[in-house]
Amino acid sequence: MIGFFKTLNPFNILLLVVVLFVSRAGYLLTAPATTEFAFAEPVARLLIAPGSYINPAVTAYNVLLAAAIVFIQSLLINRLVNHFNLLGKPTFLPALMYVTATALFKSFLVLSPPLICNFLIIWMLFRLFSFYKSSDAKSAAYDLGMMVAIGSVIYLPFIYLFLVLWIALFIFRPFNWREVVASIIGYVTIFFFLAVYYFLSDSINRFPAIWRPLATKFPDTINIVYYNYLVLIPVIAILVLCFFKLQQNFFKSYVQVRKSFQLLFVIFLMAGLSFYVKTPFTLNHFLLCTVPLAVFFAYYFLYAKSKWFYESLYLLLLISIIYFQFNTF
Repeated sequence: MIGFFKTLNPFNILLLVVVLFVSRAGYLLTAPATTEFAFAEPVARLLIAPGSYINPAVTAYNVLLAAAIVFIQSLLINRLVNHFNLLGKPTFLPALMYVTATALFKSFLVLSPPLICNFLIIWMLFRLFSFYKSSDAKSAAYDLGMMVAIGSVIYLPFIYLFLVLWIALFIFRPFNWREVVASIIGYVTIFFFLAVYYFLSDSINRFPAIWRPLATKFPDTINIVYYNYLVLIPVIAILVLCFFKLQQNFFKSYVQVRKSFQLLFVIFLMAGLSFYVKTPFTLNHFLLCTVPLAVFFAYYFLYAKSKWFYESLYLLLLISIIYFQFNTF
């Protein structure tokens, strides 16, 4: 399987569709007839009628719509990686790894705000990776600030990617306070117009409620069923192997590539640690981690030497995903 995707071949698009379907077939067979999904998070909920943000949908339509979004995003990620030459050679592995990573848990398989926000993460990465060769990043920083604000309206924990924007400025560019201010102005612009809407609708007193979830304390304990997380064993194994491989080749890579992987790691950490903002705890939050995760996975599988081992490891991951779609509590 991995061998087919190591090269950039249009035929791989058909194989990708097959993997996309296979990795979701178990859920389609076992899921209830209808599922509910929230298309608006705390910020946007104040803009619409109470309760109307919850929509029941036929599970098949919900899963297929989410799969179509994942497919488009996988192609965009593949374009991103190859355009900036992050892996050193053209490949279709990032698309395959993204399709696989977005099938890890059942809650990943339906439409959700974090899945929509992955479009913004990909868009932001195109702009952020361009910082390295840019002579002036003020306009880009302003646009990126607006992107984070839009993501925050869709899904409030996305606000923590504003820190990623500042870290990216530090990684890719010499310090320029004007670029930092431009990013803040871009972010404030969206919420300024949002505040105007509240004012004109005589509900400005509800505007502070937007920020209340940010005061949520980091949880001391999380109640989880450990059996359901056994699927993460091959994920952790691949990540560890990837970081070893990255360490071996890190200083052999171009400076831009090294900085890009540093930024991807920051996004991975920041997206993962911001889960506590949204209560109660939901696994679909970690869809925000799947974009950098797909790139890390692709890096390992592209440079892994032992074919029988990496093919078996990916097959184990895929089998685990399908198995736990039929056997979870």
